[in-house]
Amino acid sequence: MTDRKDIDLAALRVRLEERRADILAHSTHSEDYRKPVELDQQAVGRLSRMDALQNQQMHLEQERRRAAELDRIEKTLKRMDDDKYGHCHNCGEDIEKKRLEFDPTTPLCVGCADRVSHV
Repeated sequence: MTDRKDIDLAALRVRLEERRADILAHSTHSEDYRKPVELDQQAVGRLSRMDALQNQQMHLEQERRRAAELDRIEKTLKRMDDDKYGHCHNCGEDIEKKRLEFDPTTPLCVGCADRVSHV
């Protein structure tokens, strides 16, 4: 899987797969909340409709964030399968073990992440 012997790759993979399953479950659960809000002034007052629209937008944003996290997880699992996990995407150096334990999806070492955030 990877040449890194200092990280527990199996445990990190389990965390990622569990998180992926959790994201997919939440996405399915909130599907109804993301549907278009019906315009029926007789059944729903203007403020209630505005509240429904706001709730819909919040659920759409949550789904966008879930999709982005799911994408990061899928890319990380692919890096694991391709023996590229644990190495910085930019410089190729090892990513610190504690950084990977905190966020297994991180593709950058601290130095490269710091340079990217200051650009």
